[in-house]
Amino acid sequence: MEKILAINPGSTSTKIALYDGEEEVWTEKISYKKDKINEFDSIIDQLDMRKSDIDALLKEKNVLPQDLDAVVGRGGPFKPLESGTYIVNDSLINDIKGGNVQAEHISNIGALLANDIAQKAGISSYFVDPVSVDEFEPVARISGIPEIERKSLVHALNVKATAYKEAKRVSKPLDELNLIVAHLGGGISICPVKSGKIVDTNNANEGGPFSPERAGSLPSSSLAKLCFSGKFSYKEIKKRIVGNGGLSAYLGTNNMQEVVKRVKSGDNKAALIFDAMVYQIAKEIGAMATVLFGKIDSILLTGGMAAEEFLVNAIKERISFLAPVVVYPGENEMESLVMGVLRVLRKEENVKEY
Repeated sequence: MEKILAINPGSTSTKIALYDGEEEVWTEKISYKKDKINEFDSIIDQLDMRKSDIDALLKEKNVLPQDLDAVVGRGGPFKPLESGTYIVNDSLINDIKGGNVQAEHISNIGALLANDIAQKAGISSYFVDPVSVDEFEPVARISGIPEIERKSLVHALNVKATAYKEAKRVSKPLDELNLIVAHLGGGISICPVKSGKIVDTNNANEGGPFSPERAGSLPSSSLAKLCFSGKFSYKEIKKRIVGNGGLSAYLGTNNMQEVVKRVKSGDNKAALIFDAMVYQIAKEIGAMATVLFGKIDSILLTGGMAAEEFLVNAIKERISFLAPVVVYPGENEMESLVMGVLRVLRKEENVKEY
C-alpha cells in the first residue's frame, strides 16, 4: 500500500495525518496559542516553527521520511488553476515565498511544509484542488460592472472529493454527471459541477448565503453607504463581512449546534435567523440549478454543518423537488488530500504542473 503523509495548516493549528492507501493510520493536531502566532509578522515567517514541530511529531511517531511514498499539503489561494493534483515545483515555491498569490492565507504554506519533508526522502510532494481552482465558463465571470470580475475562490478540495464519492456511489465517471455540491461550513460554497468541472460558485467571502461567520451577499448600495459612513475602518468592515458576519452577527455564536438547540427551545429570534440561512442556502442551490439548465443528477450536501440533521432536513424541504439529495457530512480535508494523490499514484489521472 502507499504511505502518504498529509499536512493541513490552519490559523492556530497544523493537522498531520498518515495514511496507508485509503486507510487512516493516525491523525494528530499541533495547536498554537494566538499569542504565539501573533509574534510573527507574516504567515511565511511561521514556516520554520511549523516545520520543526512536524519533525518532532514524526520522530515521536517513529515515522521516517524514507518510509513515505508521497507527502501532500493543503493548497491555498494561488493563481487560478484547473482542478486536479499538482506536484510542488520551484515555480510554486517562488510564487508563495514571493507573495505572488491571490491572498495571504495560512494554507499557502501547506505545500512548503510538504515539500520540506519530501525533499529529505527524495520523493514528490503535492497539493490537491486548492482554493483557487478556476473552471468558470466565461459568462460566470461577468459581475455587472466592468471594474469587478467575479472570481473563483471556492472550497474546491471538499467539493471535488464529494463529487468523486458520488460518482463512485452511482458507478459513473464524474465527467458524465451534473451535480450541485453545497459545502456548508464556516463559509458556504454552492457549486454546479458540470461534467466534472466547477463552472460557477458564489465566492464564500463575498457572496451567496450568509454562514456561521460570513455575511454573504449584501445590498450593494447600503454596503457602500456603510463603508463611507465614517463609523468603520476598512479592516473593521472586512471583519464584519468575513469573521463576524452571519450567525455570529445576529446571534452571537457561530456554533450551529447551539443555534439548533435555541431554535428547539422556542427562541423566536434564533428560529428566524436559522430559517433565513436555510432560505438563502436553498435559494442559491436553486439559482445554480439554472446553470445546469435543470439537468441535475443529484444535489450533494457536505461540510461540517451537513452533520446537523435538523439543518439538513430543513434544506431538503425546500430543494428536494429539484433532484435527489445525498448527504456527505464533514469537511474530510485530510482524506481528500490523500485521495487526490492516490489517483495520481495509481495512474487514474495525470499529475499537473503548476
